[in-house]
Amino acid sequence: MGKSTMIAAMENMLLYDIYDLELMVVGDNTELRKLLMQISSKSITMIEDINFFIDLMGQRKKMKKNKAAEEEEKDPIKGKTSKVTFSGLLNFIGGLWSASEGERLIVFTTNYMEKLDPTLIWRGRMDKHIELSYCNFESFKVQAKNYLELDSHHLFNTIERLLRESRVTPVDVVEHLMRKNISVANTKTNLKSLGQALEMAKEEAMLKVKEEGKEKESSTRKEDR
Repeated sequence: MGKSTMIAAMENMLLYDIYDLELMVVGDNTELRKLLMQISSKSITMIEDINFFIDLMGQRKKMKKNKAAEEEEKDPIKGKTSKVTFSGLLNFIGGLWSASEGERLIVFTTNYMEKLDPTLIWRGRMDKHIELSYCNFESFKVQAKNYLELDSHHLFNTIERLLRESRVTPVDVVEHLMRKNISVANTKTNLKSLGQALEMAKEEAMLKVKEEGKEKESSTRKEDR
């Protein structure tokens, strides 16, 4: 299950309104405050890829220090003029907005949890941390039961091994298990298709490790000079 899928599931279960807040197009802190105060009760506010916004804040600081910005100090990303600050965001989600009446949830998504500022993710500001990890064999068996009506198959052992050696999301797995009709032939075809995809993912992961190793080795040599 992906991040957007999880949020959609929350919406369907709670019957809440959902808001997609794009910080990059919000003018400044004042505009952000107005937007948040207009959000209705019993709602979910989604802010996707928060790490991208934080990275942009860092780029702004560097531009100001190096005096490399243009006259109007436009953002380093063309066409974006948002002046929302990180401190402004923290104040709103941890202060006035969170204390206001109404059942309101705010969901941040990121692919780089380790890069987020600790002040954003500390318990009390973000009450729940949910990791959507890569697919493991137990998750695969649940999907095989749901989509193929299978509890076991001779290809399961191969798939279990490949899942340990590769990194794929549950959504990637489901794409290979979905089919319009159920038959023994289609079941084998779908499992073989998944196996081939896992083999490719395994090779890509190994190649990435090798490239990262070369980059580290090259960086070490430069430091030694």
